[in-house]
Amino acid sequence: MNRRNLLGLILAASPMLSFAPFLSTPAAAQNVDVKAVLHDPDAPEGGNPKGDVTIVAFTDYNCPYCKKSAPDLKRIVAEDGKVRLVYKDWPILTKASVYGARLALAAKYQGKYETVHDALMGIPGRQIPDAKMLEAVKASGVDMARLNADLKKHNDEIAALLKRNIDQADALGMQGTPTYLIGPFRTSTLDYGGFKQALAEARRRQAAGQGISE
Repeated sequence: MNRRNLLGLILAASPMLSFAPFLSTPAAAQNVDVKAVLHDPDAPEGGNPKGDVTIVAFTDYNCPYCKKSAPDLKRIVAEDGKVRLVYKDWPILTKASVYGARLALAAKYQGKYETVHDALMGIPGRQIPDAKMLEAVKASGVDMARLNADLKKHNDEIAALLKRNIDQADALGMQGTPTYLIGPFRTSTLDYGGFKQALAEARRRQAAGQGISE
């Protein structure tokens, strides 16, 4: 799905849906507002809001590699205790990816973003259709009446956030999902050990004064 079609899907989406190797690449790029990437007030967050390292996760609910990394990311954030996690829904693979992203972001307004995110990441396989995503969201226990209402009420904000995520990914030269920004680094699929090593290196760089300036 090309970017022009993706933007069209996001902007035209109905508000009443029924619902790599280890890091080595500096994350900074020209024309990128680092503060906007790290501190978008509408982007869902997890982990420790006062953490000493931020992980920014660009993911798609139809990406098998995102699904493979998700449990290890969740584990390292919980066990480390000092990681701030920023979620960037980046639905680039299929039309249903946009559907899933909108469901998750609408759930944010009832404080259930991570619940829906985990439910969607927990669906095995790829090319997951809308109906299967909706089934998983319903089974997660969210208030579906509230979610549908928030999809309508916050349609413009959700579309704008998804567009910002796409623009940021493009500006950073990202090639696919998942992409993780960990301190001053950009990397792709990681397991638990990879996340742990990346966090240690990010902290080492920060201590040496080589982290990203916000």
